[in-house]
Amino acid sequence: MKTLLAKLWKALHLPKNTQLFAMRIFQDQFLVGVTGIILNEKKEVLLFKHIYRTHSWSLPGGYLKSGEHPREALEREIKEESGLVVSVDESLRARTDRETARIDLCYTGILIGGDFIPTHEVSEYGFYSQDKLPLLRTNEVFLINEVLEKTAKSH
Repeated sequence: MKTLLAKLWKALHLPKNTQLFAMRIFQDQFLVGVTGIILNEKKEVLLFKHIYRTHSWSLPGGYLKSGEHPREALEREIKEESGLVVSVDESLRARTDRETARIDLCYTGILIGGDFIPTHEVSEYGFYSQDKLPLLRTNEVFLINEVLEKTAKSH
């Protein structure tokens, strides 16, 4: 059956957009998330106190919208959730979640400016040095340590 469908698919010569649309309907989808390690001028890490997460303090992040580049998505999410403006610069790594169909793209960046405004998702924010981090998930501490070690070596 699969061979017949593959031959039919090839014979139809469908436009790329139609092919992608059909694949999304008939195949499992992944959610694509973005996470940021955003540093200020003191090399402190931006953390948000999220209202809805089990660990209230965590790295900023969110999900991509259709057609959005991951860097743009992270910049948008941070602006929407806090009013802060950041520049997302470098891709750090991709992670998968074993429990759900999710891939998370992690980036590094810097604070540009903006004024913090609490939202329905984020009640507080802070910049934290490595030795003053609040309780975080282990995978986030790992990412923070990786970025701060890399930053220390480059200076």
